[in-house]
Amino acid sequence: MPRFAELNIMINRLERGPLNGITDVVGVAVGHETLFAGEGVWRPGSGPFRTGVTVILPHLGNLYDKKVATAVHTINGFGKVFGFEQARELGRLESPIALTGTLNVPRVADALIALAIEQNPHIGVGFAETGRQGYASVNVVVGETSDGYLSDIQARPIGEKEVRAAVAKAATGPVAEGAVGAGTGTSCFGWKGGIGTASRVLPAEKGGFTVGALVQSNYGRPEELTIAGVPVGKHLRPPEGANRTEDGSIMIVLATDAPLNSRQLGRLCKRAVLGLARTGSAVHGGSGDFVIAFSTAVHFPDRPEQLVVERPYLHLQPIMSVFSLAVIESVEEAIYNSLFMARTVVGRDGNTRHALPVDEVMAVIRRYGR
Repeated sequence: MPRFAELNIMINRLERGPLNGITDVVGVAVGHETLFAGEGVWRPGSGPFRTGVTVILPHLGNLYDKKVATAVHTINGFGKVFGFEQARELGRLESPIALTGTLNVPRVADALIALAIEQNPHIGVGFAETGRQGYASVNVVVGETSDGYLSDIQARPIGEKEVRAAVAKAATGPVAEGAVGAGTGTSCFGWKGGIGTASRVLPAEKGGFTVGALVQSNYGRPEELTIAGVPVGKHLRPPEGANRTEDGSIMIVLATDAPLNSRQLGRLCKRAVLGLARTGSAVHGGSGDFVIAFSTAVHFPDRPEQLVVERPYLHLQPIMSVFSLAVIESVEEAIYNSLFMARTVVGRDGNTRHALPVDEVMAVIRRYGR
């Protein structure tokens, strides 16, 4: 299964990073835990399972003690994201970002809370030994899309064991894509979707900053699929009987090493919808489409004993256009990677999501002179 860049279809205006993934932003780590178990007829609470969890860490240190700037954006709010409101209010991220299947969200959030308390025993009880002030809780962030077409969604099988495993596997190298982790049971334009990632590097005269995107794709109707401007969905459909589609959802995670504050990151979040639209998405009313962005440039200590008054700051406006392009191109390509890297998955009751047939896609694209 080739990554999209290997097919030389899209003429991108910005350079890709060395890994062409969110981990091109130095320090960012990604880990997956996949649950692929059982065959045949759905037995509620017992499988089959085609689900998992994916975690994105801005750095490998203590995220509660060394928070990063963040922003969130809701494109369409038919979803069950956890922790967005405090992130929106305070502009700080203090936990890994976890992606999973819809009904797993509370269990994954609970697992992240347990991990945070384990690493920071003062959460909720204060600093009795030092006399420092503070009895704050922790705000964990979990996003989701539904994998119920292929998996036993009622069982909610992803909990602390799986989250711990994903965190333990988190690495700063190449990211596994397709039907893995939170993308194990998802669909995209009636085909098999999943996890995809891509990155762009700004020109040296624009700072040389990196922008990376990671998506959990689970949206779109077959006829809407557009690849590099070509209406592929008008000519290519999933096999008969495998084209049941719903409005679906997508989670988009953006990372950058540019010293942007939460307001500036919010501007980048809003540009992600343009990359989504390039793939043919109409952002249907029944979809849950969310974006979260963070910057790795500055770490904010939890309750510092002294005021922190000096922080790096980037005057964004003169180079906003190139940052926008980096977001748009990386989101678009990450979505294509989620499709092109996915394999066919047969789930509960024989429900099937077929891998996008690359040769047939290329034949359609050649008809358009690309």
